[in-house]
Amino acid sequence: MRHVGYVCVDPGIPVFGSKGASVHVQEIIRSWRARGADVTVYCTRIGDSVPGDLAGVRVVTHPIPRGTGPERERSQQDAAAALAAQAVEDGVTAVYERYSLFSDALARITGALSVPGILEVNAPLIDEQRTHRALHDEGSALRALGIQLSAATVIACVSDPVAAWVAGHASSGALSRIVTAPNGVNVQRIAPTPESDGTPIVVFVGTLKPWHGVSDLIEAMALSDGSWKLRIIGDGPEAANLRTLAGARGVDADFTGALTPAEVPRALAGCAIAVAPYPRTEREEEQYFSPLKIYEYCAAGLPVVASAVGQVPDIIDHGVTGLLVDPSHPAALATALDELAGAPLARRAMSRAARRFAEDHSWDAVLDAILEGATL
Repeated sequence: MRHVGYVCVDPGIPVFGSKGASVHVQEIIRSWRARGADVTVYCTRIGDSVPGDLAGVRVVTHPIPRGTGPERERSQQDAAAALAAQAVEDGVTAVYERYSLFSDALARITGALSVPGILEVNAPLIDEQRTHRALHDEGSALRALGIQLSAATVIACVSDPVAAWVAGHASSGALSRIVTAPNGVNVQRIAPTPESDGTPIVVFVGTLKPWHGVSDLIEAMALSDGSWKLRIIGDGPEAANLRTLAGARGVDADFTGALTPAEVPRALAGCAIAVAPYPRTEREEEQYFSPLKIYEYCAAGLPVVASAVGQVPDIIDHGVTGLLVDPSHPAALATALDELAGAPLARRAMSRAARRFAEDHSWDAVLDAILEGATL
């Protein structure tokens, strides 16, 4: 049996938390275990929502002190070194790392043990950190990325824009090892349910941050014909502002707060339509995300109304699995939601099509695609 070390040095991701990134971590671990691997997790933050089926997974932690200054960046480098040292001592036979700023853990492990390493890249973290937060030692971040890319057997990027960013930082020898592997969904964990009787429920799931466009959704409900209810699942730094906006617009939205991944299927049950109102960005390459929530909506058999940005048009077939709308356009969003809310037969057909799409995009299929051609 292969012993896989799953490494996540990012202190913003609790591996057993409720964030989308946490779900991604958990599902990849499940897929490795489904392939018969013994998985040990090496991370800086565990979280407090350990799924029952992962309760037996061994977890090695190296917590990072809170802070935002240069010392925190050095702490991330120290954590990467410490976690890698433990993985080497454990004798893992393969390493799978979720790319984190300042981490060179994969390179340390593959170099010491001569084992294969898969580097998963979900975002241009250096650019994100420089733009949205503070990056004190960009030189170290770039050096760590270069070392990791050179050491990886496979570099799995979540979208083509992310793959292009990685290629811009990789040596010529690493380019052939870059693959694009969009997100997937666990179709056993999330399944379709019948709609609740009465007024159709429109649901949003996600962390409440500006780039999810929930303010446009609230504005859309204020412009709608009143034929649907709104449920917002999640929490985040925008929560208070969104509640204030809803009050100011006279919108009666059901804010559930954050839920664990295990609780999300129950919250989706009975809903009629799901929504992903991503806003417009200044540059198309900024839409580099792979929208996990849309795959989960489809698994739940929910027709999806979503902004036509980034990868979304590759997922949602307009008129078949949902409706695409212009981003940052609350009136267009309201029109689409009103249309579907008044069309139960169309929703039913879209529900079946969405579920079929999800069944072809399982996490096991995602890991198979990442490992295709790799010698493990």
